[in-house]
Amino acid sequence: MSSNRPKRAVMIVGALLLVMMGFILGTTVMSTSASTVYLAPREQAAPAQISSPATDSERSLYDIYNRVSPSVVSINVRGTSGGSEFGASGTGFVIDTNGNIVTNDHVVADADQIEVNFFDGTIVKANVVGLDPDSDLAVIKVDLPGNALIPVTLGDSDQLFIGQTTLAIGSPFSQRWTLTTGIVSALDRTISGQTQYSVGSVIQTDAAINPGNSGGPLLNLQGEVIGVNSQILSETRSNSGVGFAIPSNLVKRVSQTLIENGHMNYSYLGIQGASNLDLALIQALNIPNNTRGVVVSRVEQGGPAANAGLKSASSPTQINGENVPTQADIITAIDGIQITDMSGLISYLAINTQPGQTVNLTVLRDGQQLNIPVQLEARPAN
Repeated sequence: MSSNRPKRAVMIVGALLLVMMGFILGTTVMSTSASTVYLAPREQAAPAQISSPATDSERSLYDIYNRVSPSVVSINVRGTSGGSEFGASGTGFVIDTNGNIVTNDHVVADADQIEVNFFDGTIVKANVVGLDPDSDLAVIKVDLPGNALIPVTLGDSDQLFIGQTTLAIGSPFSQRWTLTTGIVSALDRTISGQTQYSVGSVIQTDAAINPGNSGGPLLNLQGEVIGVNSQILSETRSNSGVGFAIPSNLVKRVSQTLIENGHMNYSYLGIQGASNLDLALIQALNIPNNTRGVVVSRVEQGGPAANAGLKSASSPTQINGENVPTQADIITAIDGIQITDMSGLISYLAINTQPGQTVNLTVLRDGQQLNIPVQLEARPAN
């Protein structure tokens, strides 16, 4: 997203190495008045044929761009924040023929007016259907006939692999429908949402993402959306080869829930945990070196985990100048699914569970493996 707004971050920049984090998530809802069409849709011209020599890979990229671009929109917003007016821009994409469009929460959350530009020149106003600052996702809606809308295909982000080719289409620095390419640089990253809660199983890519790309699609070579471009890690707010996209499987759940209910309710476990089992911690806990999981550093009083009997880390000692606990619960699986870090636990709860549901945690405590059922609750309000 590109913006001169005074307070709200457009592309979130900062340190994203989250060792200690809580995961408890909340919701926000917003609605506006009916959409107004500014321009009638124009018939889209067929893409020109490639006349110069091209490799199969180049032709594939060209075909994907021409096939997906009509589903991608450029978004301009105007609003007021902190008493000052701002203008901003971002990207989004059509997900159905009812006019629903996915983008980032931080693109449209403070908007008083949202203008959506289509690839064929159509310009329409949009309403906010629902906002989810916890995942930095939003759904907006335009009033256009179904035959004028071309939805994307959402892929399965669980099937991604490191090294897989990625493509991004967006409006960096207001340069609309720009294609960039790269690879999946890493998986299972954890980033901050627009609240104090974190987003798990995030995709890291080196495909160029800059202000204005916010809310746009990250694609695979089948032209499927595998993520929503959301953040960059940069000291200059420009691409440095480290971008992050919200995984498509979370996008599916959040967008459908926002369309149906206008808001998103997440499950609350009520712990803070450390993802990194470093050598000092392994030695202090006297566990096998290859142990992987979430070390429960703190259990929130009165929360689901506390009620189920999980314990906060205790009995600290000094190892190589580091203060580490000698007793701690380590969550190694949830409902039989292996958990290696906090990112996986956050992601599982967000995608596969809902408040009131009971999950079974596999917990390593004092060398013993325990099965602990936990009844989840709704995340407390911020």
